[in-house]
Amino acid sequence: QVQLVESGGGLVQPGGSLRLSCAGSRTIWSFSSMGWYRQAPGKQRELVAEMSSGGSTNYAVSVKGRFTISRDNAKNTMYLQMNSLKPEDTALYYCNAYSIQDNANYWGQGTQVTVSS
Repeated sequence: QVQLVESGGGLVQPGGSLRLSCAGSRTIWSFSSMGWYRQAPGKQRELVAEMSSGGSTNYAVSVKGRFTISRDNAKNTMYLQMNSLKPEDTALYYCNAYSIQDNANYWGQGTQVTVSS
């Protein structure tokens, strides 16, 4: 069973930065894609950013230019650098990994990001 563990969330003022981490229990290069999703209260879960095994990336329009997804294969860890945070970025952020080999989607438990003054 694959485990994904997020960390790095917290309370930050508008305009501030946070870096989220997602540590995998197995080598992350084995996943065909990995990404970050978020869910705000009363809203549906939405894609924030994703990265394919080949390194191509895709971002939600609302975070493009402010957030950067990256990974360190040696550490089996994916990151989300979030800059210029806005109150509307407040949500529970989830790490996701899709494995073609397993035909399965894996999710972390989520880490809370709150942007407030």
